[in-house]
Amino acid sequence: MFESVNINSDMISFFVSLGAKTELKNDVNYIKGFNSVEDEVYSLNNGVSLKYMNNLSIIELKGSDSLDFLHRISTNSMKGLNKEEVKKTIFTSEKGRIIGVSTVMNFESYILLVTGINSKLKVMSWINKYIIGDDVKLSDASHRFNLFQIIGPQSESFLSLFIGEAINTIADNSFKVVSADGILFFLAKIKDANGLKKYWILAEQENGKKLVKHMIENRGPFDFNLIGEEAYTVFKIENGIPSDPNELNDLYNPHEAKIINLVDFKKGCYIGQEVIARLDTYDKVQKQLVGFCFPETIETDEKFSLLDDQKNEVGVITSIAYSPRIKKNIALGYIKRALALQGTKVTAQNETKKMEVQVHELPFKK
Repeated sequence: MFESVNINSDMISFFVSLGAKTELKNDVNYIKGFNSVEDEVYSLNNGVSLKYMNNLSIIELKGSDSLDFLHRISTNSMKGLNKEEVKKTIFTSEKGRIIGVSTVMNFESYILLVTGINSKLKVMSWINKYIIGDDVKLSDASHRFNLFQIIGPQSESFLSLFIGEAINTIADNSFKVVSADGILFFLAKIKDANGLKKYWILAEQENGKKLVKHMIENRGPFDFNLIGEEAYTVFKIENGIPSDPNELNDLYNPHEAKIINLVDFKKGCYIGQEVIARLDTYDKVQKQLVGFCFPETIETDEKFSLLDDQKNEVGVITSIAYSPRIKKNIALGYIKRALALQGTKVTAQNETKKMEVQVHELPFKK
């Protein structure tokens, strides 16, 4: 029913002019990186970084019933979500499996759902399935906005260089219209359950380009870098952040993916509520997202199954990257809950390799 809106090729070309290296993956042209992965990861952990978030898509909901509708069909409470507030929620199947994870932004006259590009069509179809007599109109708005992320410990100070005291008027998990040198954009301050803070910039095409150039030319004393998918994947694995499609998909439920904080157990019914509540009440969660450390160099796109001492399959590796900070290949994956303990050793195996790997609690510590 829904067609995918093309990723903004003009914005990709703009970043290529700034030194971006690109990679086509699953029909999406991603920015692989700009400088060395080490420099980009350093800025993520110690400075400030800017990423073009074309791994995310934007869905728009219009109509007087939109917020109440989202409250009824997703895991988190949308009651009382005020104008300019932000909240994450999960769309789950009848079996409690993850259809998609979305960040809800309330613009009052419309609502934006920021969701993974790989799950966008699934989420749109899932939402559309339950619009029965509701005043809700659904559309793909990815072409209307460009989404950028500012992240790193210097982020707030860096942004105050451009928008001044306006940075202090934005509460956690909210957004406002701000201006930097006459360039208008929406700025959202998002803080997750682990205390990790990031800023999202939503800007129209030309304003987005002007803003990025303005930041590059006026970076001042900050350790500022443009970053790509390679460095950001390292950062996500180090911090135990699951993402679409590797960790967040319909093979797993919110308990297993460690995003159960996005489920409001007091809100009442939603699709998949009975299964998720039963898993919680009777402690029936079978597997868990954990980190893994590999003893040797491996390719980031390699696939591995996990085996116990009796050669029974007990899990799977979902994402792999080399961490310059930890100086090892690290990974995210799902494993049987009984084995999800720091230091547990299992065998990672594929068609060509077999090695012992060690379970690590998340986030990774050096």
